[in-house]
Amino acid sequence: MADQQAQPAGPDFSQGVGLSDFSGTTLLGHVGDDDVLLVRSGSEIFAIDAHCSHYHGPLAEGLVDGGSIRCPWHHACFDLRTGEAARAPALNPLAVWQVEHEGDRIFVRRKREQPKAHVRGPLEAPAKIVIIGGGAAGFAAAEMLRRQDYRGSIVMLSSETAPPVDRPNLSKDYLAGSAPEDWLPLRPDSFYVDAAIDLRLKAEVTSIEPKARQVLLAGGEAVPYDRLLLATGAEPVRLPIPGADQPHVHVLRSLDDCRAIIASTEGARRAVVIGASFIGLEVAASLRARNIEVHVIGLEQRPMERVLGPAMGDFVRALHEEHGVIFHLGDTITAIDGKRANLKSGGVIEADLVVVGVGVRPRLALAEKAGLAIDRGVVVNAYLETSIPGIYAAGDIARWPDPHSGENIRVEHWVVAERQGQTAARNMLGQREVFDAVPFFWSQHYDVPVNYVGHAETWDEIAVDGDIAAKDCLLHYRRGGRDLAAASIYRDTASLEAEVAMERSAG
Repeated sequence: MADQQAQPAGPDFSQGVGLSDFSGTTLLGHVGDDDVLLVRSGSEIFAIDAHCSHYHGPLAEGLVDGGSIRCPWHHACFDLRTGEAARAPALNPLAVWQVEHEGDRIFVRRKREQPKAHVRGPLEAPAKIVIIGGGAAGFAAAEMLRRQDYRGSIVMLSSETAPPVDRPNLSKDYLAGSAPEDWLPLRPDSFYVDAAIDLRLKAEVTSIEPKARQVLLAGGEAVPYDRLLLATGAEPVRLPIPGADQPHVHVLRSLDDCRAIIASTEGARRAVVIGASFIGLEVAASLRARNIEVHVIGLEQRPMERVLGPAMGDFVRALHEEHGVIFHLGDTITAIDGKRANLKSGGVIEADLVVVGVGVRPRLALAEKAGLAIDRGVVVNAYLETSIPGIYAAGDIARWPDPHSGENIRVEHWVVAERQGQTAARNMLGQREVFDAVPFFWSQHYDVPVNYVGHAETWDEIAVDGDIAAKDCLLHYRRGGRDLAAASIYRDTASLEAEVAMERSAG
C-alpha cells in the first residue's frame, strides 16, 4: 500500500503527452518525483507545482481565471507565468516549469528559474515604514513590502510574545493535537533578520503622534515614520461574571492562549465552551479530538444562524452532537464558582476548563487617541488610507467601502486581513491599488469544511443547491435578488466560481 501511495500522479511529462490527451483546462502529472500541473489558459499552456503552497491543496481541482489559478481549499491565487502567490493566504510562490512543444506533444523536463515577483515600481519611496501589529495584516504588509523590492526601514511593533503565527490553526489542528507547533510560524525567525524587518515583540505602543510622524512606546522611545500601518487587530471579549478570571478559564486569540488551553487539557475530563459561533465550535471539535467531554453554552437558539442561516445552523448542531458535544442553547453562564459553571437557567456544570468564545472587539484605542475617523472601526478609503494622510489601517479594525455589497463593512476574517495588509503595503509605496477583494473565510468542524465568500449581514432569501445533510451543498445568500454571499460544503469549484462572479459584478 505504501508503494502505491508513493507512486507519482498521472503521466510522466518528461516523456511527453499528446495534445489530444490534454483536452481540458488542467492535467495532473509528474516530472521525476515532483507532481506537476499542466494548465491551459487561452491559447497558452503553463506548467506549475501541483499543490498550493498554503495547506497543500490540490490545484488540479482549482479554478483557472485568466492568467491565474485559484486553490479550491482556501482561495489562494497564483500567477501562472511567475508562480507568485498573488493573493493570501498563500505566501510562498510555486515553482514554474518549462513547457516545450515538439510536434503534437508537450514535454516538461525542468524547472524554470523563479521569475521575479511582479513589482509595479514604487511611485514614492518612503524612508521609514512602521507597522503596529503582529497579526495577519501586519505580517502580510511587511512581507509584501520586501516582495515589492522596498529597500527602506520596516519596524514592526507587536504586542505578542511570539513572531507572527498561523492563527486559524490555533482553534483547529494545533489545538486538536494533530499539528506540531513548528507548523505555526508564518516565517522562521531568520526571515525577519534576512529581510531586515525590525520585529519588536512585547512592544507596547502608547500613542501615535501624526503631526510629528512618530509612534511612542511605553518605555518612552519615539519611533519615527513616513508611512504608518495600523493593524492592531481585535481582542477577545471577556465575560464580566464572577470567577471569569480564574486560571482554568481561557480565551483564545494568541499562541500563549492556545498553549494555556492545551496545558489545561492535561488530565481534564470535561470542558465548557461559552459561545456557539465559529471559534467556540472549532474549539469544541478540537477538544473532542482530545476525548474531553464538551458542553457548549450559547445565547442563540441555533449555532451560527446569524451568519449561515437556520438550515446550516441545524446541520452544524447535529454534526457536533454526532461527535458527542452537548448543547445548552438559549442560555448563559452567570458565574464560575471554582469548577462549577452556573447556568442562568438554574443548572450547574462541573468543568475542568472553560473556554470563552463570545466574539472579539477591535482594538481602536490608539486610533481614537490619534484623532482618526472612527465608525465602529477605523474608517478607511478604497486605498485603505485613514482620515489622516500617510496612516493606513488593515485587518480587524478597518471599515472599508466594499464594492460588492455597496456598504462600508468591517470583517474579522484572517484572509481578508492578509489581503488588506498586502494592498496597504503597495499603497504605502504609492501604487494606488483599490482594495476590492471579495471577503473569504473557512471553518473546519471535524472532517467537514465550510467555505464562505462575500458578506451578507442581512438577507431575504437563502437558495440551497444540493443537500446540506449529505454534506454536498452551495447556499446563496441574497437580498433583492442579488447574491451577496455563498457558503459551501465540498463544493469547492462552485465556491470559487461564486467568488469570481462577485468580483465581476462589483460596482
